Amino acid sequence: MKLAVVGGGSTYTPELIDGFARLRDTLPISELVLIDPAADRLQLVGGLARRIFAKQAHDGKIVTTSDVDAGVADADAVLLQLRVGGQAARHEDETWPLECCCVGQETTGAGGLAKALRTVPVVLDIAERVRRTNPDAWIIDFTNPVGIVTRALLQAGHKAVGLCNVAIGFQRKFAKLLEVAPSDVHLNHVGLNHLTWETGVRIGGPDGVDLLPKLLAEHGDAIADDLRLPRQLLDRLGVVPSYYLRYFYAHDDVVRELRTKPSRAAEVAQMERQLLEMYGNPALDSKPELLAKRGGAFYSEAAVDLAASLLGGGGSSVQVVNTYNKGTLSFLPDDAVIEVQARVDGSGTTPLAVPELDPLYAGLIANVTAYEDLALEAALRGGRDRVFKALLSHPLIGQYEYAEPLTDKLIAHNREHLAWA
Repeated sequence: MKLAVVGGGSTYTPELIDGFARLRDTLPISELVLIDPAADRLQLVGGLARRIFAKQAHDGKIVTTSDVDAGVADADAVLLQLRVGGQAARHEDETWPLECCCVGQETTGAGGLAKALRTVPVVLDIAERVRRTNPDAWIIDFTNPVGIVTRALLQAGHKAVGLCNVAIGFQRKFAKLLEVAPSDVHLNHVGLNHLTWETGVRIGGPDGVDLLPKLLAEHGDAIADDLRLPRQLLDRLGVVPSYYLRYFYAHDDVVRELRTKPSRAAEVAQMERQLLEMYGNPALDSKPELLAKRGGAFYSEAAVDLAASLLGGGGSSVQVVNTYNKGTLSFLPDDAVIEVQARVDGSGTTPLAVPELDPLYAGLIANVTAYEDLALEAALRGGRDRVFKALLSHPLIGQYEYAEPLTDKLIAHNREHLAWA
């Protein structure tokens, strides 16, 4: 089995490599190709990747290349984990929106739109290259904003599934609190990428006993602290929102906080410099502890499980993915991309039924879906007016006095990545 990773020079990659090595019985890889235009990073990451495989007695071959066409040729699956513009562009996404009293964040709000505009055309070009060399390959997208990028891929007819590590992160945390194996925890996870709620935590499968009330009663303080949201809010909701909901539920607090500290991009850039220095040590043959602070926890396990099921080796399984709605949420169009539990097998993904959602959640999901429609239109067709409409529609912006200057700032900060600007 051959897998290709576009963005293979990312400091994330050793997390992925570690999962591939440990879970080789689930996903037997004979060849893994790491693709990245940054030759210096690719050399460091590729060297560590080979040492991790060797230490764990994995006999798969690891190849590094900057040639996308050669790298994806004959691949059974292609994983996308790229960042157009790097941490420098992310830093801008996280700072200029603050000038207009709006959250600066790389996947939601104005910063998230900027990233979508930079990313969608690049991803679609890569996907076309995959289709030309191997039309049967699955594309697994971990590139943010995952919902918009996945919809762009599906809309263009590609065999694509979106993946996020939020759900598996909750699964692991809840399993630890409940003192059970992670595989025993089944989440009722619903929403859009980075806009989700856990409405149930079941043990033993989709029809198991719901222990969410027990979790909130016995561990509500710890969960609230982790999310940086008030405990009383979780008690009133009776669900666990993802930590991205803090940008919505505590927007002004977050803006004040972000104005007083360095951007997350600046922190990550410093961390990446340290990680790359570590990766260059020929004695290092395992992922360093510092990598856990980089983000993307448990991404490798989620990626292995998803790839194994799509490629037939893992059989049919239930996983949280980003995929077409197909009537799952009745208030959304069928071609909206949602993040829910789905049955995954060699034919693709089939979302599981979701109980009717409270308007408190359904309303926000519908609003952000409308924004994503406009964001994708702007990413595909360009134009200042399309950018403005997408910004005006976003619930974290929603006012003319913010959307107008944000439009100009977005274009000014991203002109080199926008062919139409």
